[in-house]
Amino acid sequence: MNNPVDRDAREECESLRGSIRKFLEQEVTPNIDAWRNAGCVARAAWRRAGEMGLLGISTPTEYGGMGGDFRHEAVLIEELGRISFFDFNIPLHNAIVTPYILHYGSEQQKQRWLPQLASGERVSAIAMTEPGTGSDLRAIKTNARRDRNGYRLNGQKTFISNGQLATLIVVAAQTETQAGAKVSLFVMETEKAEGFSRGRNLEKIGAKAQDTSELFFDDVALPPDSLLGEVEGRGFAQMSQQLPQERLLIALQAVVSMEAAIAATLAYTRERKAFGRSILDFQNSRFKMAEIKTTVVVARNFVETCIGKLVRGELDADTAAMAKWWTTERQSEALDACLQLFGGYGYMLEYPIAQMWADARVQRIYGGTTEIMKEIIARNL
Repeated sequence: MNNPVDRDAREECESLRGSIRKFLEQEVTPNIDAWRNAGCVARAAWRRAGEMGLLGISTPTEYGGMGGDFRHEAVLIEELGRISFFDFNIPLHNAIVTPYILHYGSEQQKQRWLPQLASGERVSAIAMTEPGTGSDLRAIKTNARRDRNGYRLNGQKTFISNGQLATLIVVAAQTETQAGAKVSLFVMETEKAEGFSRGRNLEKIGAKAQDTSELFFDDVALPPDSLLGEVEGRGFAQMSQQLPQERLLIALQAVVSMEAAIAATLAYTRERKAFGRSILDFQNSRFKMAEIKTTVVVARNFVETCIGKLVRGELDADTAAMAKWWTTERQSEALDACLQLFGGYGYMLEYPIAQMWADARVQRIYGGTTEIMKEIIARNL
């Protein structure tokens, strides 16, 4: 028997899909080339997304959001994947940064910041990675020391997505507790942060319109209520609890990227002729597409199962790590195989497959590298 709750959620998701698709067609797709050239999505597009309710999809209604869950966020991810433009990093804003404030913030912090994030008044980022630490979050050197008026933040972060546009940044820093140095999370409003500066917009292989930056903190004064959670030293536990959702988000992006690549490659190989017949008529092409299609179907079903677990509160770190590493590795293989079927045209950026291929590479790195994912799984064998 069909679960009426699930049926209602599906209907909500499909209604949301139509609104998202219309927004992307009108506000995003016509501007993609310009934003890639500029190295950043226009701030006005974020404000417009907020007006449409797309920046608070899973934020509770009492904080200005739509009151959905990750299934609704998944619709946005799928539609961004359909146009191959994850550069517009709303998923980071919605499903990675906002949950930290929702789950660990005080009621005052939630009332203050969540409506601003949902409306588009603020763009968010999370600053974990440092030049010398990478995935080793326990080894971060950025520190926040207490003073009479709150904290003083010092250090440096790098590879921070939304780094140029963000006006609200969750920062991971070491704090001194009775048990020694422990990671804590702080929420920083950039316009009030004297001593804060942004480095250059980093030039990347792919995701050209996704602003990715270095951030610097030179004795930045933070008020006492900038600490996320009431007790210092809980940052690593907070990050560990939220990372499974982040990794599932990346896994879903991998799946929808592969689906978009299949659609583009089938369209091209049906039309392109060689030796008097279409590329798809060659057995090698058909077999290769059959392999990719099988991989995508398996990946889609695995990720859908994980989404169900996440919504029910059952997604564990090991399963999320499996989803993240396996789908992103398959994504790279699939995109490479699809590009090969385009021949020389696949190497030309005017063909979407080239941009998709370049964008895919980072998936195996951020959110925890493939090697880190395997280490997480191996610890519990």
